[in-house]
Amino acid sequence: MDFEKAKSEFIQAWGSLGTAWGLNKTMAQIYALLIISSEPLSTEEIMSELKISRGNVNMNIRSLMDWGLAFKILKPGERKEHFGCEKDFWQMAKQVARERRKREIEPLKKVLKEIKDIDDDESKDIREFKKSIKGLSKLVNEADVFLDVFDRLNQSGGSANFLRLLKTFMISSKKNK
Repeated sequence: MDFEKAKSEFIQAWGSLGTAWGLNKTMAQIYALLIISSEPLSTEEIMSELKISRGNVNMNIRSLMDWGLAFKILKPGERKEHFGCEKDFWQMAKQVARERRKREIEPLKKVLKEIKDIDDDESKDIREFKKSIKGLSKLVNEADVFLDVFDRLNQSGGSANFLRLLKTFMISSKKNK
């Protein structure tokens, strides 16, 4: 397979994978392009490579920067902005987990905490509501513990870290019961 075909397939595959991580497809494709680029890229270079509009590039680059996955690089003597990204996949995965936690888990925990103490007339509907909220709260808290432990793991150690993560998660889950 030639380089251009391999590059295109990687960008498409990463775009599909990104949607599972909470990124939109174009955002993930831009990130993929930044990952495999040997030099920081300008907006125009990204537009040309992915055949997308300037507005689409700008919007998605800003989102990548908000997620902490891309950053602006100023080249001496050039007015154009260039962009690079975190290329350490372990750090990238941890950053995505942090952002998902901040954007999804923490707001849900807050809402669940606010609604768990409702006025109680012990009707069937209220009992069922409380039961559902309690179950969802348990799941959300366990996900939060898992993400916290994942965030604390360091890159070296590979499978040993993963096993430690599972063990810590299991212990934390038992404590939360």
